Amino acid sequence: MTTVCDLSKGKCKPCEGGVPPLSDADVGEMMKQLDGWTLQGGVISKTYRFKNYYETTAFVNATAWVSHREDHHPDIALGYNQCTVSYTTHAIDGLSENDFICAAKIDALFSL
Repeated sequence: MTTVCDLSKGKCKPCEGGVPPLSDADVGEMMKQLDGWTLQGGVISKTYRFKNYYETTAFVNATAWVSHREDHHPDIALGYNQCTVSYTTHAIDGLSENDFICAAKIDALFSL
């Protein structure tokens, strides 16, 4: 498993099923490495807030670019000055390390 300092530098691995989701213990450890993310029903989510719609959509587009490069795509709910990013690994119906890698990358993007 990736360590705290490595998460945002990690690279997603292809996941087409056939492997179990992370255990509750592993999810708990990975959650400790993220700031402000919540866990509910096998999905991790975080809401990011912005000054206006332009900043919000710019962040959503940048998130789409990161997600495309990692080939691991979130659900995104967009509003005027906020968006909520949610990750789960659909192929395994639960969380994988990819979800946490991408969450850390999106946090790094937000801090730019």
